Amino acid sequence: MPLKKITSYLDENKIKYVIIKHSSAYTAQEIAASAHIPGKELAKTVIIKINGKMAMAVLPASYKVNFDHLKELLGVDKIRLAYEQEFMDKFPDCEVGAMPPFGSLYGMDVFVAKSLTEDKEIAFNACSHTELIRLSYKDFEKLTHPKILDFSTQIKT
Repeated sequence: MPLKKITSYLDENKIKYVIIKHSSAYTAQEIAASAHIPGKELAKTVIIKINGKMAMAVLPASYKVNFDHLKELLGVDKIRLAYEQEFMDKFPDCEVGAMPPFGSLYGMDVFVAKSLTEDKEIAFNACSHTELIRLSYKDFEKLTHPKILDFSTQIKT
């Protein structure tokens, strides 16, 4: 049971959280609507490759990664979106595209968009397309020790 790994991790670290069940949804915006959560409070996990190394970029559902700006902020030569085939095996306990933003559980660095830090609470995929976990942003930051950078741009609708 994929959710068990995350809840055990949160319980071990004495983090308060809520599990939210919703109808099947696959895009971050669909998930936010299905779970009745503002897109700004739903944290999506985007797997990126920085100079060939996998990492997580975590940002609000209603935002997108500005790769040129992130590349400049990190001072790296290459940065791009990772292909599903490249990271599927890294998350054997998760449905494809439903990775939680806990890089430490998967041996990855975590970069958080500054725009997400403005939220009191965040919700994110709990390894499935039908379950979310909601917790305080401060608890998330305490667990993940992410590098916070201003690399996201709001999606124009």
